[in-house]
Amino acid sequence: MFEKIKDELYSIRSLPDLTDDELNRLINSMYIKYYSGKDKKERNRDVAKIFSSLRGFDILDELLQDDEISEIMINGFNDIFIEKKGHIYKSPIVFESETDYQNIIQRIVAKAGREVNAAHPIADARLPSGERVNIVLSPIAINNSVVTIRRFPQKKITLEELVNRNSITSDAADFMKELVKCKYNIFISGGTSSGKTTFLNVLSDFIPKDERIITIEDSAELQIKGIDNLVRLEARISNTTGSGAVTIRELIRASLRMRPDRIIVGEVRGSEVMEMLGAMNTGHDGSLSTGHANSSLDMLRRLETMVMQSENNIPLLAARQYISSSIDIIVHLSRTAYGNRRIVEITEIIGVKDGEIETNKLFALIGNKLVKTNNDLFHTEKMDLYKAGESNKKDIKNSFE
Repeated sequence: MFEKIKDELYSIRSLPDLTDDELNRLINSMYIKYYSGKDKKERNRDVAKIFSSLRGFDILDELLQDDEISEIMINGFNDIFIEKKGHIYKSPIVFESETDYQNIIQRIVAKAGREVNAAHPIADARLPSGERVNIVLSPIAINNSVVTIRRFPQKKITLEELVNRNSITSDAADFMKELVKCKYNIFISGGTSSGKTTFLNVLSDFIPKDERIITIEDSAELQIKGIDNLVRLEARISNTTGSGAVTIRELIRASLRMRPDRIIVGEVRGSEVMEMLGAMNTGHDGSLSTGHANSSLDMLRRLETMVMQSENNIPLLAARQYISSSIDIIVHLSRTAYGNRRIVEITEIIGVKDGEIETNKLFALIGNKLVKTNNDLFHTEKMDLYKAGESNKKDIKNSFE
């Protein structure tokens, strides 16, 4: 479709030098020449499609304009699925050809400063509008090259909205607010697409606005708002020569020399766990991170494995002591069969007893409701210190007035 226009455009040597406005005007004039009988509304729509195929992301632009789509899963140029409101549907919108599809893949990675090719067939990238992209090329993806795009809400979700959606109860929400303000180290666990990053973003709303925050991610997707002293760091994979990589681990080490009040690591997957736990354990209280797991207990086991697999060869008991002295709270999220995301457990990490990490389940999902369990046993030391500090600040301020 529109091959006459595209062929004529490709014959123009100065095409790459045209501004977006100039290209739009040129496409419009060519469209009128070849399709003079179309009305203005149809012409504008078709001109936008042609422009997207040349400068944008082709049919993806149309899908990305639908705010209800949370995931775009491309299994081939004419085999696309979308997720809306927790349900997956086959998209009627597809690429015209395999060539168009491959061109868009290369455009995505080029705009993100990444590479994907036969030598490096897997890539993670980020679209200019913030969506996270994962690409696996054929023949590693056996049938066709696969592109998965994770979208995030354009409007940041609030804790009140999560309460209204029944993702968390109001008393658990109030409790989480206090934990963040009082600088408890919080680890958020859950399965794929369970809402970990969204909940981390929500909790960041309660970080005091006068603190210095460092965020560290594979692909930048956190939406920290209202913090003036914010530094965002993003990892980088190696180039085709095998050099230039900057790892999460290196970024955490660098962040410790930036005088952070809190460090937020988007996701912990491997050896960087040592640096993350070290930061939590050496004066950077109030730090936040996430990880993949099926339960709070499973997250602890995964963290133990990560610690022991680091080059330090730490034994199991020492790993458990290190974890328990660093993390105060694990919040576990789950996604229901109906696509709803909710908090199912809030667990306090107490310490190590008889060689096992001792926990105290503060909130648990019983039936269909998140209820308080052992809150009376919760260790309030950090809350007491925070409240004492706030009282001292008030006294000092009053003494100057």
